This record gives sequence, structure tokens and C-alpha cells, in this order.
Amino acid sequence: MPSPEVTAFHDPATGSLTYLVADAGRSVVIDPVLDFEPAGGRTGTASAERLIAHIAERGLAVDAILETHIHADHLSAAAYLKDRLGAPVAAGSGVVAVQRTFKAFYNLGDGFTADGSAFDRLLADGETFAVGGIEARVLHTPGHTPACVSYLMGDAVFVGDTLFMPDSGTARCDFPGGDATLLYRSIRRLLALPEATRLFVCHDYGADGARPVAWETTFGAERATNIHVGGGTNEARFVARRRARDARLAPPRLILAAIQVNIRAGRLPPPEANGVAYLKLPLNAL
Repeated sequence: MPSPEVTAFHDPATGSLTYLVADAGRSVVIDPVLDFEPAGGRTGTASAERLIAHIAERGLAVDAILETHIHADHLSAAAYLKDRLGAPVAAGSGVVAVQRTFKAFYNLGDGFTADGSAFDRLLADGETFAVGGIEARVLHTPGHTPACVSYLMGDAVFVGDTLFMPDSGTARCDFPGGDATLLYRSIRRLLALPEATRLFVCHDYGADGARPVAWETTFGAERATNIHVGGGTNEARFVARRRARDARLAPPRLILAAIQVNIRAGRLPPPEANGVAYLKLPLNAL
């Protein structure tokens, strides 16, 4: 099985991972991060520029910027990278459902079109594209959100928030459109892949400081030892445990800022008459 070259960029502020996946001089970027300081309301591009510098140093062509889902814990740098690199932004076709939900949540009105057109390409389950000489396949893996997709590229899979490192379990399912039963079935689909297949997670926090940050494992390790689904955990047990855990979780720190940017494929809201862009803060809505 072909093996793409994978370079990970960890963002300590959010625990997020951005991936550069390359083969034969071509590449794609997965889940890029826009720096954001919420207290001062300031965005930054230092993380994106480090990625761009690495791409230039390697002499790679970037064919696409891929999102695994509409993230709730960081702002996406997809739009910034599109402007700098000229690469299109793609996501799973389920982003339309997420856009519709949050258009209503933020009361965005006619100024926002919830039809997926903020993205250059919407990807369907089973759709394929090339990364150099390697075929990439889109796997719809809903549960965390309706928009979640995983990307299978040779011997590597980028699973977004569907699975974490084995000692950290699985994604929460309490966001609008989340569903623990769907997540379990998505995970079982992924765990049917060969045991040696490399798995790259979207986030890691070092198991709350118990170990160094990590982002790569295998499906064999997940199948055997994942604390939520390993060892043959059945659907009913998983769903009960997932729902109980989700009921105790606080909202992600950046969720209200992140989603209204990420449903726009990483674009900030349009500036108002004074030239300043504003993020809305719905009160008592979560």
C-alpha cells in the first residue's frame, strides 16, 4: 500500500493538529489553524506562515486545503491559505446541514448563504481524488457533527475528531446534529480498516498532561485499547457512556467564535460600515 509523507504541526494553544500530506511533489493541507487571542479579539497568521514556509522549503505544490469538519475549538486558516497559495478549500457535503443550523443560531439572516458555496468543493462519501500518485478517498464519518469526514490516503487516515489517541477515547456528540449512535457506527467503519493503517488525530492534549502530545497511532491499537470503543465495546454500552460523559463537559473555549468563522470556510464575517469585522456572542444560547 502506498505511504504518503505526513508532517504534523501541533498548535499548543488549542491542542489542534494541522497536517501536510505529500507525495511526488504534490500535497494537501488538512485542518489548518488561524491563531486567535479571544481576550483582545485578535487573529494572527504565525501558525499558517510556518506551514507556508515549510511548503516552500520543500518545493511542494498544494492542490487542496481540506477540512475534516466545522471545528468548534479553533478558527480555520483555510481562507488565508487559499489566498496565499491559490489552493481550493474542500469539506464534506454535510457542512450544509451545519451551516443551516448555525445560520439560525447566530441569526445571520440573508447576509449568509447556507448552501456550501463558501467552500470551493463539497466532497461526498466515497469520492476520490489524487495526492501525487496516491488515491485519496472520502469517508463520511458523522456523529461528532453531521459534516465529519475522514480522509483515507494510502496507508494513512485522517480522522478529524472521530477518534482520539487510544488513551483519550472518542469525540463528544453533544453539539447540534451530534449523535452517539452514528459516531459508534462511523468508528466501526473505520476500525474495519487493516490494523497497520496509520491513524492521525485532529487533537491531542497529552492525556491531560500524563504523557507527551501525540498524534499518530494505528487502527490495531485503537481496536485493542481505545478507552471508549476498544476491546469490542458494543453500541449500547458506548452510547450510554458517551452521553453520560458529554453531559459533564463544558463547551469548548472558542466555540462561539470558531463556528461562525468556520462555516464561512475560514473567512471572517464581512466588515461593517466602519471597516471592522465583528463576531457575534449569543447570550445564554448554549
